[in-house]
Amino acid sequence: MIDVIGTDAGAPGSLPPGAQLLLEQAHLLAAPKRLLPALQQWRNSEPNQRCIASDNPIALSEELLALGSDQRAVVLASGDPLWFGIGRILIERLGRERLRFHPSPSSLQLAFARLGRPWQDAQWLSLHGRDPAPLAQRLQQRPSALAVLTDPSRGGVDEVRQSLRSSGLESAYALWLCESLGHSSERVQRLAPCQATPSDLHPLHLVVLLAEAQAAPPANQLPLFGLEDGVFLQHSDRPGLMTKREVRIQLLAELNLPARGVLWDLGAGTGSVGLEALRLRPQLQLLCIEQRSGGSSLIAANAARLGVQPAAVLEGDAMEELPNLPAALAAPDRVLIGGGGRKRRALLEQVIQCMAPEGDVVIPLATLEALAELRPVLEAAKYSVKVSQQQAWRGQPLADGTRLAPMNPVLILKGSAPRQNGA
Repeated sequence: MIDVIGTDAGAPGSLPPGAQLLLEQAHLLAAPKRLLPALQQWRNSEPNQRCIASDNPIALSEELLALGSDQRAVVLASGDPLWFGIGRILIERLGRERLRFHPSPSSLQLAFARLGRPWQDAQWLSLHGRDPAPLAQRLQQRPSALAVLTDPSRGGVDEVRQSLRSSGLESAYALWLCESLGHSSERVQRLAPCQATPSDLHPLHLVVLLAEAQAAPPANQLPLFGLEDGVFLQHSDRPGLMTKREVRIQLLAELNLPARGVLWDLGAGTGSVGLEALRLRPQLQLLCIEQRSGGSSLIAANAARLGVQPAAVLEGDAMEELPNLPAALAAPDRVLIGGGGRKRRALLEQVIQCMAPEGDVVIPLATLEALAELRPVLEAAKYSVKVSQQQAWRGQPLADGTRLAPMNPVLILKGSAPRQNGA
């Protein structure tokens, strides 16, 4: 039997009695080179035991395979051997039936313990030998807590900081740098965006990003157009579920907003498109409808952040809410349909029945099937139809350079009601 025991920096003396007994009974002991001096001193030169380094898992596997069936071995490993540790390789080369694992706290557990924060909601990501693009994608989901296992050879914490900057989220997260966890040189510190990375950074480090409640920026200091995604509050359980800035800009252009009139934002989500439209055209009467629970309060909070006031914000099914609108909002000049799901065809047909003369409806879509379903509805109503695709890329760090990471493409279907002059 081969016992793989997770350790901390105080091993072997800090191991529980049961683990120490396994060490005493083993014919072969394997440990990282940094632990060998302490291990050899602890075992007091026991002549019947061999002690070897475990830093090369392949060579270690060969040594373990050569053991007799009646011989026992102990492999010491940092933290949890089955979490980015030596466990995976040993299982692949030796077989699960020959191994028994005894984990200690992983670096991830130690990091959250040092921060004194529950971590059942935390996400994690490894950048070891990997392109950093997945980090930027994960950040767009706005997790409440994200632990990043860094790769010092690719930039380590600086790579994480660059991803935060390029995503426009530096102020949205507190960045905690956790170095040499469990060792005498352990250091845990928060780095402000303007603070330089320590020149004596330990190569064994990870980063924990904790979302911070962002104070609403003064509305008069926001740009008139093209607000950053981070300006908007989002659903905590579905972070990142919003119309991204690049798509929002295109939708606002397609809406061809009039100076006055009624704008419907159906399936409004966070309200980002309709609320930004209201900043551009303050005289518009904006109606937002969002079916998701808590949607109306979220949209109202975002409206307050932007310094605008929708005419109405409703929470419920759009098809059920539209027949009960007050007369002032019942005939829209512009409509954005951002939701609908399986009811989208029926919803579009209902919208067309309500539309003011010479109105426009704009629909962002994710699939060709949705486009094929809805375009005939507009054509049957004698609407002129325009189809386009919005595709954007955002710069993301790649080693010492920058790569362009693609965002999801969005199809945009626009229908314009017949003009009175026949155009």
